[in-house]
Amino acid sequence: MVSPAVPLLLHQGRRHGNSESMSISPLAQPFPALPPVAGVRIGTATAGYKPWTRADVTLFEFAPGTAVAGVTTKSLCPSPEVELCRERLPGGRARALVVNAGNSNAFTGEAGRTAALGQSAGIALLLGCDQREILAASTGVIGVPLPVDKALAGAQAAHAALGRASFEDATRAIGTTDTFPKAAITYAMVGEHKVTLVGIIKGSGMIAPDMATMLGFIFTDALVSPAFLQEALERANVASFSCITVDGDTSTSDTVLAFATGVAGNPEITGWATPGADAFAAALADLCGQLARLVVRDGEGASKFITIDVTGADTDRAARTVAMSIANSPLVKTAIAGGDANWGRVVMAVGKAGERAERDLLAIRFGETLVAASGAVVPGYDEAPVAAHLAGQDVEISVDLGLGDGRARVWTCDLTHGYISINADYRS
Repeated sequence: MVSPAVPLLLHQGRRHGNSESMSISPLAQPFPALPPVAGVRIGTATAGYKPWTRADVTLFEFAPGTAVAGVTTKSLCPSPEVELCRERLPGGRARALVVNAGNSNAFTGEAGRTAALGQSAGIALLLGCDQREILAASTGVIGVPLPVDKALAGAQAAHAALGRASFEDATRAIGTTDTFPKAAITYAMVGEHKVTLVGIIKGSGMIAPDMATMLGFIFTDALVSPAFLQEALERANVASFSCITVDGDTSTSDTVLAFATGVAGNPEITGWATPGADAFAAALADLCGQLARLVVRDGEGASKFITIDVTGADTDRAARTVAMSIANSPLVKTAIAGGDANWGRVVMAVGKAGERAERDLLAIRFGETLVAASGAVVPGYDEAPVAAHLAGQDVEISVDLGLGDGRARVWTCDLTHGYISINADYRS
């Protein structure tokens, strides 16, 4: 059974006009039935970072010895929480993760770092562990220091509530402008043991991370070494979180963390030669792909989910650059929003990408329809099937450069008036 998709009703920054309510994305997916993951306890609480009554602090407690891996934003203006994760991830072990919503604590100088360190130190004291085993993430408005008193009180309340919250509770608590809670689940056979992988994610705008996306957290009961978990996550990231864009903007807080509690009883996965390592890595990649696409489906103001395939490039890297050029083009995105079969805008985006392209080798498809090839529109081109394809919620654009074997797939959404309304009104 799955829960119906319902609005998160997170904050008034994503209201439309003067309405206090939010519209669920038309591309929303139902929340899956998620089982508990052995070795993980969850508590949520209200710190009151904004004038609301919803939970805005989430604490995840992990069994001793839990392995951790992560990827963080490439922004040169990262939050103190991102810096804290970068400093502590090399240790490879985690006892807790704290997530604050409503305040990103980014660009807040020494006050922000002091708050982040203070909150993690308080949690370490509560759990009786080394504070270097505490990871943290925050999301919300940039430039407002995390209030230390609220952060500590919220963490203490979440600690007192450990074991009472579900993954769905946590997913709702970590959100900001999200209109529906986003999560996924996969399984893998490692030897004779079935292991579970659960992921939750928040993100809706400021999405073009080139590493991860907003805040995403993965939990598994598998026994995995920190080094292998890191390698598998980095590989999964390349084909998932690094292949999505909503608006071309990279957040200061983007973080994806994976936690492996190791209580499933499987032989420890230490390398690719370990039985079940390939199956685990494939399940992790699948989970990351599901989560990444859910973020695009909740893109601010989105009405269409767009898949862009580029083939025939010199390299895979070149193909991805071209694909992201198309995906980030406001002209392409607005044409699709309006159902305009303007394939010339795709040509434009290919040409400006900065990778090798030859006009007379280029071929473009919308859905199953070939619209242009060999430097011109195809003979007898009929726009009707393309217009019909664009009228649906799922749009596919394929480009073949005709140069080599490089290929890439990325996902984006259209650009509507809704995006402007949401972001022009974000702080009010």
